[in-house]
Parts: sequence; C-alpha cells; structure tokens
Amino acid sequence: MNRLLQILAVLISAALATPALAVLNVFASVPEWGALIEELGGDKVRGYTATNALQDPHHIEARPSLIARARTADLVVATGAELEVGWLPLVLQQSGNARVQPGKPGYFEAAQHVRMLDKPDRIDRADGDVHPGGNPHIQTDARNIARIATPLAARLAELDPANASAYQARHKAFLSRWSTAIANWERQAAPLRGVPILVQHKAFTYLEDWLGLKQVAALEPKPGVEPTTGHLSEVLATLQQQPVKMVLRAAYQSDRASQWIAERARINAVVLPFTVGGDEAAKDLFSLFEDTIQRLLKGAQ
Repeated sequence: MNRLLQILAVLISAALATPALAVLNVFASVPEWGALIEELGGDKVRGYTATNALQDPHHIEARPSLIARARTADLVVATGAELEVGWLPLVLQQSGNARVQPGKPGYFEAAQHVRMLDKPDRIDRADGDVHPGGNPHIQTDARNIARIATPLAARLAELDPANASAYQARHKAFLSRWSTAIANWERQAAPLRGVPILVQHKAFTYLEDWLGLKQVAALEPKPGVEPTTGHLSEVLATLQQQPVKMVLRAAYQSDRASQWIAERARINAVVLPFTVGGDEAAKDLFSLFEDTIQRLLKGAQ
C-alpha cells in the first residue's frame, strides 16, 4: 500500500509540474489573419505572420525561414482563393508537416467562409492575374472579418479542446466589440456611398461593396499588369465623361501610376493601409478600419 501511495504521489507531482497543454503555434499567411488570431487566441496561441503589409502577398519567396516556421506549426491560416498560390503550397510541401496540409484540421482557408466577388467568366492567364475562385482581397470588408472569426475560433477549439472555453469567451467578446465598431464605421462612412473612384489594382472590391463606393476604372489594364502611359492616357480620357473623386492604392504598391493620374485629373491620390501594419496608425484590426475610413473621407473632400 505504501508503495502504491508513493507511485501516486510521484504521478500527481509530475502532472502538477507539467502544463496541461503548450500554446498553439499558428502560422498566418498575411497580417490580417495574424491579428485575428491574436484577438481570438490571446495567450493560448503563439502567432507568426509570414508577410508584412508592405509586401505584395501574391509574390513572396518560399524562404527556408518560412518553411521552418511551417514545420512547427499546429495551424496554418491562409486567405486561399489562390492569393498565396505562388509560395504557400511550396512552403507547406517542403515543411513535411502533415498536420497543416490542405484538407487537414491544421489548415484553414478564410475565403471558404465568405461570399466571393469578381468571379471571372473565363480563366485565361492572358487576362492577367486572374483568380478562378474570385477576388481574394476579402479583408477590406469589415463584415468579412466577423464571418471568418466564427469558424476560426471553432477551429482553435477543435485543435486545443482543453482551452475551448477560453477561445469561445474571446470570440464572443471580440464579436461584441466588432459589431459596435462596424456600426460606427458605417455611420462615419455614409458620405462615401456612391462616390466614384479609380483604383490602381482591383484590391478594393469588397471595400467598395461594403461602403457603396463606385469604381469607374482600374489603372492596371489587367490585374497584376503595370499600366503603360498609353493606358493611363485612356483612363484619363474616360474621366472626362465620368469624373471621380480619388484614386486608391494599397500601401505595398508603387505610387507611380496613381500620382501620374492624380496630377493630371486633379484628384486625390489616397494610400490605404490595406492590412494591419500598412501605416503607423493601422496597428490592429480596429485601427486598420478606423484609419481606412478617415483616409477615404479625407480623399473624398
């Protein structure tokens, strides 16, 4: 009996000395999902974001450092819709991590949980950087963040059931704050409804759908193709018939084309952060949209 009690005492001491579960390692492809993981996971997760706001998420090098991070990940959170098609599949393949391959619980695609816009009628690479599943820049509509947060919180709980209640509580608190913030943003952005705009790249389809902005033209002749002076001149001619208030570009893009058109059309060139970290003000998801709304309002004046 004494021997049995000694064994039980050792087992209990070991159990108390060992954490119930180490934090989840989460690999996010882009800053918006890294920020959302932070909101939902808190100290239960250790997040790593593969790209920053001043990089084009379409064109990233599958560096050894990214492969090493994916190798130790418990969950990979990607946009999907072929946004990361040029680098993430290679990173995952080279990582050798069976847990985070597509189709496994450790792989999550945000685009599967929202209504996709700009689905092409045909697939032809001659048309530029075409995405068969629709426009992948889903994060520019604040409502999509909430739509993605719910299944993402559920996935965290599935992978880490010991902390499921913590994820559920953080998710509930986040949605409460987020719904209040969306109502405020929509009230502030009411003057933007119907405002005609140009865009440098078709990166703001979901933002336009949410706030009612009206895109007249894109500076890129085809998605992902740099505009020539000839094409910009054609756009300028269009503006004689369809005037616009401003031209939008994402922080990671060159300002050459938007400045060219802004100077000649005498409109505002507006740089939007596009994702968390796109400028000094956009430090998290909430300030990202606050800053975006204010920049749009100023540009529309």
